[in-house]
Formats: sequence, C-alpha cells, structure tokens
Amino acid sequence: MDKPQIICHVEKSLNYTLFDCKWIPKTAKFIVVGSQPRGTGTIELFEICSTDVRSISKIETGASLKCATFGVSPVGRKLLACGDFNGNLELWDLDTSKKTYEVKAHEEIINCIDALGGTSTKIGPPEVVTGSRDGTVKVWDVRQKEKPVVIIKPEDGEQKRDCWSVAFGNSYDNYERVVCCGYDNGDIRLFDLRQSCVRWSKNLKNGICSIEFDRKDIPMNKLLATTLESKFHVYDCRTLHPTQGFADLTEKAHKSTIWMGRHLPQNRDIFMTTGGNGAVCLWKYNYPDCRVKKEVDSGLDVGVIGNVDLLQNMTLASQPLSSFDWCPDKLGLAICTGFDQCLRLVIVTKLNQF
Repeated sequence: MDKPQIICHVEKSLNYTLFDCKWIPKTAKFIVVGSQPRGTGTIELFEICSTDVRSISKIETGASLKCATFGVSPVGRKLLACGDFNGNLELWDLDTSKKTYEVKAHEEIINCIDALGGTSTKIGPPEVVTGSRDGTVKVWDVRQKEKPVVIIKPEDGEQKRDCWSVAFGNSYDNYERVVCCGYDNGDIRLFDLRQSCVRWSKNLKNGICSIEFDRKDIPMNKLLATTLESKFHVYDCRTLHPTQGFADLTEKAHKSTIWMGRHLPQNRDIFMTTGGNGAVCLWKYNYPDCRVKKEVDSGLDVGVIGNVDLLQNMTLASQPLSSFDWCPDKLGLAICTGFDQCLRLVIVTKLNQF
C-alpha cells in the first residue's frame, strides 16, 4: 500500500472519435478534440464538478482535429492551437468561440503539435511547431501569418517520412530553443533553431509515437521517446558525445505500442506511459551517482544513464489510449482519451512522496 494508486475517477463516453486532450492552465477545465463521423472536427470544453465532468461548450470545425495545445496561450486567455486532417493550423479563442488565426500549414494531415511562449513558458517568442504526413516539420510564429519561420524537410533525393511527434525544448532564454522530431521509420532528429542545424540524430528502428523533454524551459535534461513494439527510450541530454551521442536506456512495457509518454509537471523524474493495450504505467527515473565520465582514450565527456522503476500500472480501457495530460495545477490529477470514445479523469495518489 506504499505504492501510488491509479484510480479512474470518472469515465465518460462520447459520440465521436477522440484524438487529444489538454488541461486549460489555471482552471479546473479541460478540452478534448476529435473527429465526428461526418468528417468535421470537434473542440469540446469540460469542467470538473464534484463526482463528474460536465460539458460546457462545443465548437464544430470544418475538418477533423488531430492534435491541440495551449502552449502559446497568454495569461488569462484560453487560446488553443489545433492541427487538422487537411493540414490547417488554427488558433481558437475559447472565450469567444472564434478563430483568431488560420494558415494552410501542410499539404497533408498534421499529426502532432507543440507550442511555447505562452502561460507555461514565457521565455522566447510565441511559437508553434507542427509535424505532418507530408514529411515536413514547420515552426510558426503566431504573430505573423502565411510563412513559417523554420521548415525542416528531407534533403534533395531523400525519401520523405511521416512525422509522428514533435517537441520543443532547451528554451531557457530568449535565444536558445530546439525542436525534436520523431518519424515513422524510427528516426529522431534534434534541430537547433538558433543555429539552424541538426544537432543530433538517431534511428530507433521503430516508429516514434511520442517525444517529450522533461521540461521545455530549462537546459536540455532528459528526453523521453515512446515507440512501436512496446519500447520506450530515455536520453540524458546534458552531455553530447561527438560519436556516441546521448547516453540512453531502453525499457519494454505494455506488450503493445506505447502511444504516449508524459512527464509529471510537479516532478520531472516521474512520467506516465499509455499503451495500445489500454493500460497506463507510472515510472520513476533514478539518476546515477555521476552523470558524466571521461573517455579513457580521448578524454572527452561521456554521459552516464540512470535507470527506471515501475511504480504502478493499471488497465483503464480495452482499446489504445491515444492521449494523456497531467493537470499542471493539481498534483496527481490527469485526463486521458482512448479509441473506445471514452474520456477518463484519473487520480494518482502518493506522488508527493517522491
């Protein structure tokens, strides 16, 4: 009984396919986005009320929505950035239910989205990064329309790959910022936005379903990547060796695709993974005694990876859990969505003991 417990507090069935869910910062409200049977998109706003969740409002969009983020939302506003099946990037003001920004970002579906510069991380410009099936990753400054500030695309003659996941990181001042991209063939690429170059790349042999830094607004610390074939990888990003790259560990879990990995906002060493088997696993990363060692021959610094402990696991659904989001304001509170068209409010206990 000393272990954390994972409790499904509320389970709510909806009448459309759910793809993503996000808490609204500084509130007890959250949104889910998805696809209606007729091909339109939905943004639905919910509020927690005692033992249930209540739908407050619903916005229908022209195309099915795949991903969403509040990363560029200023303090006191509910500004949601969404990517849809037609390749459009949209910003919606949920207070007025009006669209404030729209651009044809990609030729095909936007699979993934991340954003920085709003409420959570006020350092640097308000930017959104999108990854698409068309093989490109684009960074958008929401203060200007039509043109992305950065385009990451295959080199001439290189086959285009489906980008499944993107993540901002290393944004600890007004100049530094990186984008990490994960592709369907297992490629991971770390792109330095200040120097406009690929800083590091690796192939994991399995498609990258999700990528996340443990914190976006600090010098790169750890990177979590989840993949097909039941694996996730943790990288220590503090030390980059010129040939060996980042120190890393690989762990097997879920006995199925690991759809999502999300770090706890209140403790960056704890993270949750969601599986294609409908289960969630809670993990804790343990640092080694020394994170850097000297290479004998060259004298170069080499990173040293720690290990992970499985704290708890729980089966919540019979179908894959496609999205998961921790509440930034309440320790242990989370929401997740699955392909069974159910929204779940989850409580994880005893996290304050770690």
